[in-house]
Amino acid sequence: MHELIADMPMDERPRERMLTHGAKSLSDAELLAVLLGSGIRDKNAIELGRDLLRGGFSALAQCDAEQLAKWEGMGVAKSTRIIAAFELARRLAKDKPGDPPHFDVNTFSRGFIARSRSMTQEHLGALFLDSRSRVLREREIYVGTASRALVSTREVIRYGLDANASGVVLFHNHPSGDPSPSKEDLSYTKKIRSSLRLVDMHLVDHIIAGAQGFTSLSARGFR
Repeated sequence: MHELIADMPMDERPRERMLTHGAKSLSDAELLAVLLGSGIRDKNAIELGRDLLRGGFSALAQCDAEQLAKWEGMGVAKSTRIIAAFELARRLAKDKPGDPPHFDVNTFSRGFIARSRSMTQEHLGALFLDSRSRVLREREIYVGTASRALVSTREVIRYGLDANASGVVLFHNHPSGDPSPSKEDLSYTKKIRSSLRLVDMHLVDHIIAGAQGFTSLSARGFR
């Protein structure tokens, strides 16, 4: 039997994760699941989302409401929500012309320091880059305790594959205000660097933000 979303742990349900960690923490299929609202007898909304994405977003975006409604488990209500979401995306794209921004460690880190000053827990996230170091996506992946926010390498790899990324920039904050890397930070960086290599992704950097500054492990020669 397939697993109902209602039977999943609270922190694994798409809507609850979105409320807690933001929309960036969801995979493509999970975002579609939020739009769909429900699945069908043999598939939950996430599984139905994966089915819709078999041909990729480009193929899905070419469908009209009538075509989508013919999919098993769709219907008019679900189909029109998907069509509306794509139309909003097209209109947003017109407001933001040009290529994705290139990753710049100083620009990003200054912004992350400003964001993290009010955080009382460690937050770990990642930037996913294409082969030209352009930022494809930014995701917050995990919120930890006041002194720990390291997460399974599997989560980082999953989001990297979902973004079709070539490179990954990890980032997390130290609520203590000291951006110096701990032994655990260095060990985790080595572990995830090795794991990413197995799926042909490169760890570009691991940035640690403090109250007034940041540490770039790449700049320190830690590659």
